[in-house]
Amino acid sequence: MNYANLSYNPMSIYLHDIPLSEAQKRLYQALEAANRSGLLGSEYIPLDEKAVDRILAEPVWARLSSPHYHASAMDGFAVRARDTAGAMPTQPVRLSYHDLTVYVDTGDPLPVWADAVIPIENVEAMGEGENLAQDPRRPESIRIRAAVTPWQHVRSMGEDIVATELVLPAGHRLRPVDLGAVAACGHDHVLVAQRPRVAILPTGSELVPVGAEVKRGDIIEYNSIVLAGQVISWGGEPRRHAIIPDDFERIKEAVKEAARSHDLILLNAGSSAGSEDFSAKVVEELGELLVHGVAVRPGHPVILGMVHLEPEQGEENLTTIQPVPIIGVPGYPVSAALTGEIFVKPLLWRWQGAQPESPITVKAELTRKVTSPPGDDDYLRVAVGRVGKRMLAAPLSRGAGVITSLVKADGLVILPRGSQGIPAGQEVDVQLLRSPGELEKTIFAIGSHDLTLDLMGQFLAESDRRFTSANVGSLGGLVALRRGEAHLAGSHLLDPESGEYNLAYIRQYLPEIAVVVVALVGRTQGLLVAKDNPKRIQTLDDLTRPEVTFVNRQRGAGTRVLLDYELGKLRVNPEAIQGYNQEEYTHLAVAAAISSGRADCGLGIAAAAQSLDLDFLPLFEERYDLVIPAQHYRNDLLKPLIDLLKKPAFQEAVAQLPGYTVHKMGSIIAELET
Repeated sequence: MNYANLSYNPMSIYLHDIPLSEAQKRLYQALEAANRSGLLGSEYIPLDEKAVDRILAEPVWARLSSPHYHASAMDGFAVRARDTAGAMPTQPVRLSYHDLTVYVDTGDPLPVWADAVIPIENVEAMGEGENLAQDPRRPESIRIRAAVTPWQHVRSMGEDIVATELVLPAGHRLRPVDLGAVAACGHDHVLVAQRPRVAILPTGSELVPVGAEVKRGDIIEYNSIVLAGQVISWGGEPRRHAIIPDDFERIKEAVKEAARSHDLILLNAGSSAGSEDFSAKVVEELGELLVHGVAVRPGHPVILGMVHLEPEQGEENLTTIQPVPIIGVPGYPVSAALTGEIFVKPLLWRWQGAQPESPITVKAELTRKVTSPPGDDDYLRVAVGRVGKRMLAAPLSRGAGVITSLVKADGLVILPRGSQGIPAGQEVDVQLLRSPGELEKTIFAIGSHDLTLDLMGQFLAESDRRFTSANVGSLGGLVALRRGEAHLAGSHLLDPESGEYNLAYIRQYLPEIAVVVVALVGRTQGLLVAKDNPKRIQTLDDLTRPEVTFVNRQRGAGTRVLLDYELGKLRVNPEAIQGYNQEEYTHLAVAAAISSGRADCGLGIAAAAQSLDLDFLPLFEERYDLVIPAQHYRNDLLKPLIDLLKKPAFQEAVAQLPGYTVHKMGSIIAELET
């Protein structure tokens, strides 16, 4: 296939980001030139449950009417409506059996002379002898006390479907109820679009399959699972290949093999420009490199191309073999998933003759400022929920490797090229990834990180509530409450003057908001150190030793406030601590920094140390509270959460975590008015 007429120069597209619209245009120009831009093919399949989610390749026209005869809609007696005229409670009408009425069950055809049905419960059977007692449906006559109108209690022919009418259009995705309609109008097979066959080739010498023992430097290969799941949900048939090491020839041969039996190839990873990133070179050698770099975030090192195969032995009669499109998918999981959404999904739907469903969109206020590269279309994942009368969108972590942002996301905000960001409080359009009903059941918690909140989310799911939390520190949580951006905040801020937790800070930061302060847990704070404590760290005084590296919590975190308070008591200068300005946002992140060797110690909770097999040196006891604005505390949305704090099962689950006490859980510490 000759692509010389396309308006681009392959020699100039290595890692050269182009707008998304231009990248899509190049891909579809190439597909049209290869005659692969429309329906791939079609097939007749039996009309059974396996047809669900298949897309019709032609309209379904009714062969039969439904019903195809006048059918009784009730168990009762078929009559001529005119014969019932004048029947009243005080003046019944008697109709002889066989001559003026016959019994019919629901669905039975009406006699040709009948035009109505009287339900059996509205009829008095008349007759003598044991025949009537044995079968009241065959009386000598019936007596009725109300007239019926023509076609009352009758499903007339064609009431549902009339022969020759359109039942379902081409391009329709079949639902379970559609199968009944197709069967009812006389079909036993349907013509559906061929499922696109998609090869997924994971590459990388560092990859190991799911379930394998993981060593330092290994990366579990799960992108192919995510991509295959996406392909299935969009109507395709995926085939996941075994991991291919970073070897140019092996990758090239795998691509050639896949191109012979698939409609699309997804070559995962190796799409950048490193020494072992071979994807672009493979595509160029096997066909046409259309695009290498798309101005989207995350996921800009996307590759688009066409693979051209030469006839092999036994195929000499073939002058050409149909080109196969190939997409080089970035290795980072968020980038990989987004590449599927913006390139694979529309292509698979086009090949099946359907259009992607339009997402449900809502207006929401952004809870914090976000910046964006001016030259990229930026796909921002957000948590969405209603707080009071405001629908809010809270930006999630934006790292291309943070797959949990995909799991936690309720919606997408697309920042178009040139926007450079959005200020906090601005209203944005959010494409929902969950139903609007779920958002109305979402409880927003913003503040200090605690493992108890994860347990709370699990328990609340059983009470038809979604619980989502953001870790911004105790002070950050109070600020979020002041802005009306959360239903509650977790806080453990120690007041150096009074020795009391939280109340002084609440009065300072929330003077105009009535709040209820509810005790959640008591926690032991201490030093997290590597297993067996190789640096022999014992107290906060040891943090100033030159060979000790510390990892801290962020400014405004209750743990940071506690540390500064205790350092002040010891008259230790924070600047003397190596790593004091190295910050993390959660206890688990502190534990991970120590486990990985990035730091020797950090202040945190015992449960975080246990999670990553670290040693823990207990130092302080503290109280962790929930700060809840009074208007939310009394709202039905939070009632399951308030009730949960008193449930023994939840308290027992929390008490199993090391370093936690629950004897005050659920008790009201204070009710502060404005």
